[in-house]
Amino acid sequence: MAITDLPILSMIRTRMEYAQARQRVLAENIANADTPRYRARDLVAPKFDAAPGAVKTPSTQVALARTEGSHIVATGQSHSSFNTVTKGSYETRPTGNAVNLESEMIKIAENQMDYQAATALYTRSLGLIKTALGKR
Repeated sequence: MAITDLPILSMIRTRMEYAQARQRVLAENIANADTPRYRARDLVAPKFDAAPGAVKTPSTQVALARTEGSHIVATGQSHSSFNTVTKGSYETRPTGNAVNLESEMIKIAENQMDYQAATALYTRSLGLIKTALGKR
């Protein structure tokens, strides 16, 4: 078994991948702050309460095919395996845009703190394993 296959390290790595994908979605929200009828989106956080090795139901969504990496990703699609959520906003401009820059910046700051905590935990966990193996 590889060190990266340990369940705790796998969960931390999943959390870091989630933070990266969420950063991409939040940046897209801010970039479209002036786009008419654009609704802010967010990602659903991964749940780690399922039993290890539990079988996940396959997704039956149909997506546009990208034949080259330089093609533009369609709205609502990303390279992540996390689900996207569009929530209603309490504030909508006359153009129909519902992006609140203040709340998006707060989400970005929270996401950055979560990512930094996950990377610190991952680094320390690897350090403990190295110490246990006598590699330090």
